[in-house]
Amino acid sequence: MGNFKVPHTLTLLFSMMVLALIATWIVPQGFFQTETLANGRSVVQAGTFTLVDERSYLSPWQLLTAIPRAFASAQDVIFFVMILGGVLSIARATGTVDALIGRLLDRFGTQPQLLIFMVVFCFAMASSFIGTAGEYIPFVLILVALCKAMRLDAMTAVGMTVAGYGIGYGISAVNPFTLVIAQQIADIPILSGWPLRAAIFLPFVLIGFHHVWSYSKKVLADPNQSMVKDLPCPLGDKAAVNYPALTLAHRMVLGSFVLTIGIVAYNIRVNDWYLYELGAAFIAWGLFTTLVSNISADTAAKKFIEGTMDLTTTAILIGVARGISLILEDGQVLHSLVHGMSMPLSYVGAEIAAIGMLVIQTLLNFFIPSGSGQAYVTMPLMVPLADLLEIPRQVAVLAYQFGDGFSNMIIPTNAILMGIIGIAGIPYGHWFRFCLPLIFKLMLASSVVLVLAVMFDYGDDVQPELSTQQTTVLENAA
Repeated sequence: MGNFKVPHTLTLLFSMMVLALIATWIVPQGFFQTETLANGRSVVQAGTFTLVDERSYLSPWQLLTAIPRAFASAQDVIFFVMILGGVLSIARATGTVDALIGRLLDRFGTQPQLLIFMVVFCFAMASSFIGTAGEYIPFVLILVALCKAMRLDAMTAVGMTVAGYGIGYGISAVNPFTLVIAQQIADIPILSGWPLRAAIFLPFVLIGFHHVWSYSKKVLADPNQSMVKDLPCPLGDKAAVNYPALTLAHRMVLGSFVLTIGIVAYNIRVNDWYLYELGAAFIAWGLFTTLVSNISADTAAKKFIEGTMDLTTTAILIGVARGISLILEDGQVLHSLVHGMSMPLSYVGAEIAAIGMLVIQTLLNFFIPSGSGQAYVTMPLMVPLADLLEIPRQVAVLAYQFGDGFSNMIIPTNAILMGIIGIAGIPYGHWFRFCLPLIFKLMLASSVVLVLAVMFDYGDDVQPELSTQQTTVLENAA
């Protein structure tokens, strides 16, 4: 064991693609009937799972062709990350980041625990209310630089970022991409059940904060305790000693950055913006930064190219990660996995079934990393199952939120996660070792919450009445 070395992240991801291919040869192939909703999204119909008449086999050649297809499928995320890297490289060339680090050090230099708590809390709030995720990527290098100046490491920077992101999604108050969709499918009032989610928000944030702070204290006491001590810092080894003053130009760059984030967050919710529009917004910010900082167009162009080149590895990892779910979809086993995992729940009690729903949603997030996509596939199956087991539908929605949100922090098929750790220069194996204990803590806490929610009939006040015909359909589906 002493000689064991975690493989390169690309090796891990390709190995997972191979395992996915083998799974398509072994797992029974089947599918659910789907129905197209008014918003154009397809939702599966409970009780309609059917095995295919004749098994088809994907060949190793199809495994290889899945890689370029996966790059094409994930192109929006890939190009957004590369554009962002180029624009941030321009911002770093202006000295704005160094000036900001200097000011933040004056404020938090002796209180790293306060910085960590504020980042986890604020990111969790944003994810909970407006579903922010990819918007955190621009903050990663700033936090890495700040942690480096505070004698911490890149793992601490990523830890506070991802903990806030994952916990915010898991304990969502009004997230339009997960909670709202799941409650619509469950046919319960939108945003109902918020008092419980509000009550557990801070305790779960404190779990994330404690995990990151406990690690950072070890690094402060002994830098050799760092899990990334054997890796080069993405910002280089040169430590800045004299930070520049925060000039008017720097303030304009920072103010326009905050404004850009605000515009993006608003339009994501109101005008359905996504990564193409986000990329355009940050390009506009990069042009504004170039103008107000009085740097030449050629310098800005060179810095932009350098920034995109730095994220080539990250772009490759994001593309290959998408290939895992692509293989499972091509092999017609994705719905089979969902069906097979949900069946055992009908044989256990309500409290155990609620925990089982959490486990299933967690596992399925590996295969369906999209939060909304997972809701459309799993909730139509979990809702009738909850009805049969006399579990309030609100509990089924809560189990979905926990499973989707927390596992976002560790699954390698999550493009946002791969982008964050890629920018910070942290291999997936290192991140997995850091994050796994936190996942266990959050899973234990959420299991307790689910059991109590079942015991105290959480959501019983909004449970829809089922007709005799609906009850018969559910029993037949079971």
